[in-house]
Amino acid sequence: MEGGSAGRLPVFVYGTLRPGRRNHDRFLAGRTVAETPARLRGAVLYEGPGFPYAVADPAGEVRGELITVAAGAYDAVLAALDVLEDHRPGDPRNVYERVMREVSVEDGGTVRAWVYLASDAVARRLRAVGTPVPGGDWAG
Repeated sequence: MEGGSAGRLPVFVYGTLRPGRRNHDRFLAGRTVAETPARLRGAVLYEGPGFPYAVADPAGEVRGELITVAAGAYDAVLAALDVLEDHRPGDPRNVYERVMREVSVEDGGTVRAWVYLASDAVARRLRAVGTPVPGGDWAG
């Protein structure tokens, strides 16, 4: 399985954007061409107030879905996700940072994808006092 160009990558989701969760219907339903179970290695999932945070950590793994957004909806969907995730490129007040990572998919391959990881400030707080999600699966 292969990701798109650097600008039009699929998105790895692990919280409220997963199929069956509240923000999937709001932001993604009817705008995707594929939704595949996937894993992000190198991150740990932490509980948040109603949603999780993925925090970079070489020892961890997060479970979620790789979402391939329909070409005609891609720009609007990514812009909406950036607003939802409180991400503004280069802004130190971000809650999440949208970063490119390798994601493992069900068939054993890997794909480059956009992932929203907790910003540095949020990650430091979570590492100090956060509650990790057992098994890295917020839906589980």
